[in-house]
Amino acid sequence: MYVCICRQITDNQIREICRGGASSLTDVRAQSGVASECGKCGKLAQSIVKEFSKSAEFVNAAG
Repeated sequence: MYVCICRQITDNQIREICRGGASSLTDVRAQSGVASECGKCGKLAQSIVKEFSKSAEFVNAAG
């Protein structure tokens, strides 16, 4: 699903950036440009980053 229409960034692209080591919206924005134009996607992008970091913590704790 598209998160950022301005930059054509999808939720899967944000998750892939997080898999690559990004741990904050600032990191994701630096790599993709998400939430850097109109900003309407910022909250959704932030929630995806948080969702990913929580799941990564769970996987690391289980391993």
